[in-house]
Amino acid sequence: MFDAVAPVTESEKLPFPYNKSTFCRYEPIEKRIDHAKVLIVNDLLRYESDLSELAFKDWSDSVEPKLAFERKVSGMACNNIARNVLRLVKNPKTMTVHLSEVADAVEQFRPDAVVMSGTFADFDYYNPDHIKSATAFLKTTQTPILAICGAHQLVAMAFGASLRTLDDLELDKKRNDRLVEYQYRFVKIVDKSDPIFEGNDDERSGIWQEYTTKDDILRVWQNHGVQVIGVPAGFKLLATSYLCKNQMMVKRSDDQLIYSVQFHLEKSFEDWSKNPTRWEHPNESRDGRILFENFLRLALEHHRSHAS
Repeated sequence: MFDAVAPVTESEKLPFPYNKSTFCRYEPIEKRIDHAKVLIVNDLLRYESDLSELAFKDWSDSVEPKLAFERKVSGMACNNIARNVLRLVKNPKTMTVHLSEVADAVEQFRPDAVVMSGTFADFDYYNPDHIKSATAFLKTTQTPILAICGAHQLVAMAFGASLRTLDDLELDKKRNDRLVEYQYRFVKIVDKSDPIFEGNDDERSGIWQEYTTKDDILRVWQNHGVQVIGVPAGFKLLATSYLCKNQMMVKRSDDQLIYSVQFHLEKSFEDWSKNPTRWEHPNESRDGRILFENFLRLALEHHRSHAS
């Protein structure tokens, strides 16, 4: 039986990033977590009741188009988070609520973990009562939290840190046309001993890891123009980059377990599902998927230890 495609000579091979291979390894994604109950938090704006007076003033006649856009983004963001849970857990249970409802939802749903979505608008455009209630929840909850992108910034604010643009300006000084980190970027792990990174340096993994794990590098999706300044008290820095120093941090004190990441680790299965074939294309967000899975495992361990 003949091959459908003629063999390619060495001189005709196209260069492939990092290892110059024309293919990537197939990496099966197995469900290794038996069950998890996850509360997904939509941190974007929905209705006029979610807005501050400043938002009405600055946005004027564009309030409804801006809210419509935020609702569209929130649907994609929360679906990506849910997709991670569904693809990683054998018996998953999820519920999605808005930021303003998170404290009551945790009390009623009693999740093993809370995963908070990214944001789009600056927080001074949010109803201040919603920010106040979210801050109170974040500072006291013992339910494990994974905070993503804008939620990473919200967590930092709750614990006393400040935010600035990536070019070090106050947010209200440059609302538009900000410098941004966008697309896939490399992030440097500064504390590889944290269990959230377990399995990331598996040499059998995708095409770039074997060339970068010795330098403790993550390859993750970025989309932000705001950064956390410094590391708030009680947190430990886990990852950094040249443009945004606080890319990832963790709090493991006061019976809390809070991981927050500036990058979008939840894109894992969005990218994976878009590939025409799992053999043909690398799973670009593999690193993010491993972090997400490890968070769920650590959250369950934390939950069990505090339930006993």
